[in-house]
Amino acid sequence: MARIAIFDSGLGSLSIIKPIQKKVRSEIIYFADQDSYPYGTKSSRELQKIIKVTIKKLKEKFEPDLIVVASNTPSLLLSPERQAKVLGVYPPLKDAAKNTATGTIAILATRSVVKSKKLQNYINCQVPRGIKVIKIDASPLVDLVESGKFISKKEFCRNKIRKDLQIIQRKKIDVATLSSTHLPFLLPMLKKVFPNVMFLDPADSVAAKVALILEHKRSDVHKLGIFASGNTKILQKKLQKLGIRNKVFQL
Repeated sequence: MARIAIFDSGLGSLSIIKPIQKKVRSEIIYFADQDSYPYGTKSSRELQKIIKVTIKKLKEKFEPDLIVVASNTPSLLLSPERQAKVLGVYPPLKDAAKNTATGTIAILATRSVVKSKKLQNYINCQVPRGIKVIKIDASPLVDLVESGKFISKKEFCRNKIRKDLQIIQRKKIDVATLSSTHLPFLLPMLKKVFPNVMFLDPADSVAAKVALILEHKRSDVHKLGIFASGNTKILQKKLQKLGIRNKVFQL
């Protein structure tokens, strides 16, 4: 049976899990590192220590065939896939550039990513000249997801999105990448507030990579184990609101 460990600082991993399950039958270990939330405000040094410890812990405890760092922030800042059996998540900028009609695209990412030189280097490698890229700090929107407000306070969230992303209309942005794995949870609201904007989720491309890597290790059934640092009861309640009844174990 193929075993995949997927982790983020909270709910973000879930947006990656579902597309992977559509592509690959496997045992998935989902680890929500609540103690380290949010990744998006950590320094590169802090992140490096967190990611190193987490990957080591997952390898020793579960011996996975593949680990997915289900967060754009450490993926862009640390390039974790340089290690064996580790895969990161990155903004689908090439797809964004292909689909823009206005010539202006956006990256919705965490604060530390938006401010980093590594993001600009990534943009330079991925986006053709002539395409303008607007970097938007979406950390407050990430908080809407992790807090659970996207479930219980939808009108509040729509108003927050409308206020925080005014730049989308001002700059005539027509394609935006959801470059935090928390953001796909807000996709229905984003589409309602900005119906003329294409929002790109990297989860499908990640799932395709996972399927390719594990093509010779398919399983007969899906299996999901959920683990968390911090207060497991908090995560359990959030997951139940999303219709996920699996027990959450401490890690």
